[in-house]
Amino acid sequence: MKPDGTVQIGFIGAGWWATANHMPVFAGRDDVEMTAVCRLGADELQLVKETFGFVHATESYEELLEIEGLDGVVVATPHSLHYEHTMAALKRGLHVMCEKPLATTAAHARAMVEEADRQGVQLLIPHGWHYAPYIQKAKEIMEQNPVGNIEFVMCHMASPVRSLLEGKQFLATGGGAGDNMFEPGAETWADPVVAGGGYALAQMTHSAGMAYWLTGLKADTVFAYNTAPTAQVELYNAFSVGFKGGAIGTFSGAGALPQDQTFQLDIRVFGDEGAFVLDIDRARLEVQRHDGEHIKVDVGEDAGEYYGGGPPDNFTDILLGKDVPNWAPGWAGMRAIEMIDAAYRSAKSGVAEKV
Repeated sequence: MKPDGTVQIGFIGAGWWATANHMPVFAGRDDVEMTAVCRLGADELQLVKETFGFVHATESYEELLEIEGLDGVVVATPHSLHYEHTMAALKRGLHVMCEKPLATTAAHARAMVEEADRQGVQLLIPHGWHYAPYIQKAKEIMEQNPVGNIEFVMCHMASPVRSLLEGKQFLATGGGAGDNMFEPGAETWADPVVAGGGYALAQMTHSAGMAYWLTGLKADTVFAYNTAPTAQVELYNAFSVGFKGGAIGTFSGAGALPQDQTFQLDIRVFGDEGAFVLDIDRARLEVQRHDGEHIKVDVGEDAGEYYGGGPPDNFTDILLGKDVPNWAPGWAGMRAIEMIDAAYRSAKSGVAEKV
């Protein structure tokens, strides 16, 4: 942190979402210095540097991490590079905000969380829905154990991203803090090597990360079907999950909503004392208890909107040393990846796989 209390942030990766959302949010704060940015492509790099006022710009992430005074780093590179870039930053004792998915394998995700703990720094995943006030209320309610012993979980998500997963042109609209400097790169979504997988990694990490964050459960075994009818990566996911402790659950995903539709995200948690109900698209939060002591939280129709500014603001407050929670911690993303890793192995083997 600079003597004037300004935190210095570096970016590894500066594509569509980084420039449309994260950078405008950071740039709008007077307690953040946009210190360094790294991306490939000299012309694109210079455009980003000039637009957001970065002090340094480089095509080498190693060079970026050599810059003195950085307080935190945002990793917004393709999925398969998250582990390499995040670990390099963590090992320098830097706080990291790493885009979802946290990693593409369970081993990498665990290593990242363990390294953050070892260094005593925060690892945050920018899951924007975690910053909606009623979702934070949902977390508060679940910490009071309103359903008793958890016995079953249902988690479903659907998104209007079919064209991206098919590698076709996709015109991104809305959801960010600024205009689009770059359109989403199809290869980072549709190439199995670059993306590491399809809908599960690209989108279900939002819903699964939230489910694990709310419940604290750990997956133990997973049986999965994935289908890719018109793409090289999967469009649809159906997982049956056995959790440590005996609960079971289902996680489903569909990357085929029409592009003019909003996201679907529903989570249900059933226990021996009641049921927890959370909808994002229909903005609903309830607990239905067997003893009749139901809980119904009044929320507005637009309460489930995506809070793109939430993660950058939370990350900045962490860098400033404020006493604030990490609303999207790395461990929750790790548990989602543990499940997805086992699911991908199960879809290939045809049998249930251990986490």
